[in-house]
Amino acid sequence: MQVSPWDGVKIAVLLFVAAVAQVSVFDQVDVFGAQPQVLLVTLVGIALLRGSVAGAVGGFFAGLIVDTASLATLGLTSLVLTLAGFWIGRYGETTGRDRAHAPLLSVAVVTVLYAVGSLVMHFLLGEPAPARVVLIDELPGTIALNLLLTLPVFALVRRLFAAPERAAPEVEFVG
Repeated sequence: MQVSPWDGVKIAVLLFVAAVAQVSVFDQVDVFGAQPQVLLVTLVGIALLRGSVAGAVGGFFAGLIVDTASLATLGLTSLVLTLAGFWIGRYGETTGRDRAHAPLLSVAVVTVLYAVGSLVMHFLLGEPAPARVVLIDELPGTIALNLLLTLPVFALVRRLFAAPERAAPEVEFVG
């Protein structure tokens, strides 16, 4: 799917705002031991509506902003968000874009895969990775919070990236 330059600017601004909000506000919010991931939910909306390339590129740069702002291992969040954006974009391109359950299903699946992917990356880098805390204590609450954020965030993203109305092609009779 082609992304216009204007869409690219809107994606960059939206993901920048979501990344800054994630690092500055949402990482400090603690609801039943879990934090909402507004950046991940925003990336899912963009990837579903604009495809795998926009999702992967947006995930990379949003992850780079998060890693830089939080002084985390540079590239770790970028890699996981790049993969998440690409695969959700592929799901949107092939089967799920027009289905009503696509945003909710995508957010639930990508939340689990993001947690597992982050754990695997921390393990491969030799950093402490408390799997029990992440997968058992925090993950159910994080899924619930992300699902609560999905409908309003996806409605905003859909409004920003609404497909232009196309006129029906004219039929020309030959003969």
